[in-house]
Amino acid sequence: MPFDPKDQAFAQRLADQLEAFLAGRRLGYGEAGNGMGVPPNRLRYAAVTGRVVMRWDGAHRPTIWTVPAPDGDPAEARRELARRYLHVFGPTTPASFAQWAGIGADGRGAIEALGADVVPVGTPIGDAWILASDEPAFMAPAPPPTAVRLLPSGDTWFLLQGRDRELLVPDPVHRGELWTSRVWPGAVVVGGEVVGTWRRAQATLSISVWRDLTPSERSAVEAEAAALPLPGLERDIVVGWGT
Repeated sequence: MPFDPKDQAFAQRLADQLEAFLAGRRLGYGEAGNGMGVPPNRLRYAAVTGRVVMRWDGAHRPTIWTVPAPDGDPAEARRELARRYLHVFGPTTPASFAQWAGIGADGRGAIEALGADVVPVGTPIGDAWILASDEPAFMAPAPPPTAVRLLPSGDTWFLLQGRDRELLVPDPVHRGELWTSRVWPGAVVVGGEVVGTWRRAQATLSISVWRDLTPSERSAVEAEAAALPLPGLERDIVVGWGT
């Protein structure tokens, strides 16, 4: 829920209109918007009220209906979202959280409002924050990294925003190859570091690496590719290497 009273009033008014139009029904997202005489995408602005449910079905437009408003404090809900974000993506910054959540200045204020729940830290790219409850884990010795992982597009491990990406991938050219303006590729992780990207077309898996891999590293990547749980393939996975 936004802080601005005008934005709050707009969202509640739109939720009221949607609830009156649906009258207890569940309709397709487009059908509801067109029936109300508004662009269907506008209905998303009512979601911040907690009164709108959208159920997605893959690439199809969602089904939409209304429910009673949740019994909770929007400000505390925003702070809890910030806590969860810090736990998963920290060290991070208020600006990164605001970008991830799509809530602008309201997001930056949420982390600042956590008070003693957060701890300031220094990173190679500047000041950031972590949850105070996570500090012992950051101070503990790191466990040995897994030898190889092929992380899928959008995996939480690299679902980072803004400058946070520089912590994971320092090279700006490589960052542009991993976080593209379109559908992201997967990340090739060797020894705890991102060393390239991968994409798949049916049983063909194409890998582009940013450094020369040793024979044992290549073998481990190919073994990881062969073990991907991909049902319905008519032949074994074939790995193609690029640079």
